[in-house]
Amino acid sequence: MTSTGSTTAATTTADATDPATTDTEAGTPLPAAPPVDPRVIALAHYASRAVLERVIARNGLTFAQQITLRAAAVDGPLEREALVAQVGGALKADPAEVDATVGELCDKGLLSADGPLVGASDAGRELFAAVGAETAPITARIYAGIPAEDLAVAGRVLARVKERAEAELAALGATA
Repeated sequence: MTSTGSTTAATTTADATDPATTDTEAGTPLPAAPPVDPRVIALAHYASRAVLERVIARNGLTFAQQITLRAAAVDGPLEREALVAQVGGALKADPAEVDATVGELCDKGLLSADGPLVGASDAGRELFAAVGAETAPITARIYAGIPAEDLAVAGRVLARVKERAEAELAALGATA
């Protein structure tokens, strides 16, 4: 019985220092890793999105408005059609809904049009920066202690899942 106890203690000690099984930031054991499937991906997405939505709601934005503002601030100015297509593609949203969101942001003074081009106004860039500054430390805490190699693998897997899901979505759209 003593030797079993020693083996268990040695295993526990080894597991507690193994970065693959330990949250290096908190020093606590990680939960057993479930296989990646749609539910696991969705749960991570919705938990992360809920964090972002709390921050953006405090700043008077909806999720669609934040994504649209980000596109205009980072990639803009863009032709309105290109902005609508980019955001619609990212959100898998109807172009008319995205165009309405662009209009809402223009009405709020967060986007401005210069001929056919739409970009973030000074107020829009300031708000985008403020949301980024508020979410950056939260994001850092969420990702803290996850080894870079694990993040790279997760990134590759999720990029492939996104690519394949978009292909399936296109195929479904072609038959509808």
